[in-house]
Amino acid sequence: MGAMNRHIVILTEGTPWRCILRFAAPLFIGSLLQQLYYTVDTMMVGQFVGERALSSVGTCGVLINLLIAFSMGFSAGASIVSAQYFGAGEYAGIARNARASMFSLLVLSLVIGGVGVIWGRELLKYAVAVPDSLLDEATVYFRICVVGFLFQFLYNGIAALLRSIGDSMASLYFLLFSTVVNVVLDYVFLRWFGWGVAGAAYATVFSQLAACGVSFAYMYRRYEILQFWRRGIEVRKSDITAIVRNGFPMALQSMVGMVFNLLVQRLVNSFGEAMIASYTVVSRVEGYMHLPTTTLYQALPTYTAQNIGAGRRERIRSGLNHTVVMSMVGTFIISVIAFFWAQPIATSFGISGLSAEYCTAHTRWLSFPILMFALYFPYTGLYQGVGKGMVATVMSSTFLTICLMFAYTLQYIPEVGYRSLFVCKPLAWLFMVAINYVYYFKGGWQNSKAV
Repeated sequence: MGAMNRHIVILTEGTPWRCILRFAAPLFIGSLLQQLYYTVDTMMVGQFVGERALSSVGTCGVLINLLIAFSMGFSAGASIVSAQYFGAGEYAGIARNARASMFSLLVLSLVIGGVGVIWGRELLKYAVAVPDSLLDEATVYFRICVVGFLFQFLYNGIAALLRSIGDSMASLYFLLFSTVVNVVLDYVFLRWFGWGVAGAAYATVFSQLAACGVSFAYMYRRYEILQFWRRGIEVRKSDITAIVRNGFPMALQSMVGMVFNLLVQRLVNSFGEAMIASYTVVSRVEGYMHLPTTTLYQALPTYTAQNIGAGRRERIRSGLNHTVVMSMVGTFIISVIAFFWAQPIATSFGISGLSAEYCTAHTRWLSFPILMFALYFPYTGLYQGVGKGMVATVMSSTFLTICLMFAYTLQYIPEVGYRSLFVCKPLAWLFMVAINYVYYFKGGWQNSKAV
């Protein structure tokens, strides 16, 4: 363990909020870099290629994220198993879990990538309802990006394994490196070569390859307990069962969220290209407003699982309370900035006129109600960490169902119309705060056991 101490955060000792914050800080910076990565990509497409190309990338982005979401959820679930082994000091279990999860992600990436290449155009046309005027460019972007799923999925798996043993700093290095690669290649491919949306897609694939390569090299050189390719590691049936039990609900939760985005994108597309361009930008801005909550949410399952593995359950409730407070404070700061700077943020993406008007109004509608999201969402991280992943999935599905109901029904009220896209999430967050707290205080989440 000697070479690991500098990077590992032990989550079973010390004040809970300090442990969680120290572990989550690199995740926050890494997520910020990832948002910058998507922002720069979007801004360069808008500035160098045009608003129509921006809309094309935005419409197929929801399908790409849907497919990636499954791998991220599965990786996060497998990391919970690894974190429990780490908390209990069972290092052989970590290697077995790593081997099973990485092999699964490899197969998954090849299958999903192949489907995306072969039926990409049909998926975009019929599942996402991409307008014919945008379909050709969207198809080009989508097919190139799914080829890079091999690198994206494996990187997600490696990053999740590193987080499970307390190393959240490594992901920051990998994302910083891949972000720089992406920005440079975006500029070269779009500005110099004039490759259009294809150039943006190629830049994404090469940056994912870079992240996968450096993350694997890092894990190989630093952590013997994660060297899953060594001989003598036999995967047990119980290892597969534990991964599926923890990973499937999280993968399903991620998939449900992306299906929601897909259905909303269909509604967005029905309002025309100006709304499509606006929604693409709002999605990027909303990503920043979500950062404090989603980062702390990522940290909480690992914190909870390690403490369960170490037999220190008394730390779980206090860790959750500290996480909610930090989530609220961070979200409020970013929301204030988003509200008052909504208009210049919109125009910085290269949109104008009606698109910028939609974007400004939508951003302001989300700014302060998003505090309700910060109030309840960290609880789902707790449920995942204690092995109640299906509860988190049901809650997310409930939120998305309520949100879709508001989005699709309120549009028919003349005074609301397209603004149903603006108000559907705030209304759904209000319902979810109440539903979550009823479940939490009933205490059913406390009946859990280690792997």
